[in-house]
Amino acid sequence: MKPIGYWLNRTDKAITAYMNGMLAESGLTRTAWQVLNVVRAAPPGTHATDGDVHAALAANAGADTLAASVDTVLTDGWATRPAPGRLALTADGERRLASVGERVDAFRELSTAGITAEEYRTAVSVLERMTRNLEGRSLEGRHPEDRPLEDR
Repeated sequence: MKPIGYWLNRTDKAITAYMNGMLAESGLTRTAWQVLNVVRAAPPGTHATDGDVHAALAANAGADTLAASVDTVLTDGWATRPAPGRLALTADGERRLASVGERVDAFRELSTAGITAEEYRTAVSVLERMTRNLEGRSLEGRHPEDRPLEDR
């Protein structure tokens, strides 16, 4: 059996490749679609900020990729800047995002075929716990032989 890191990397690449292909006809990438979802999730009467986008998606993409994705959704009319550093969906963007959402729902069904809801919840829960176990850990918490040579 291959280790979990192998499957995490391969799954992420497969998700990204499939979604990028599926979203290409709409002029989006997986990351641009994620940006639009952050913008859409802003509380009523408010607008998402560039900081909101970066905070929500920092684990998914680097700052340059996120900035390029924000530029894409602005240039293509999905979103607008109602004020400096703020983002809002346009009416056309709302409509187009709903249409893309139908394809994303079909993707989710495809990607979870043969997986029960309980199996999915378990997989996500395990990955979340693994992440929390490792995030914020320093080298000092590791066995000396596990540290890089230059830190010994």
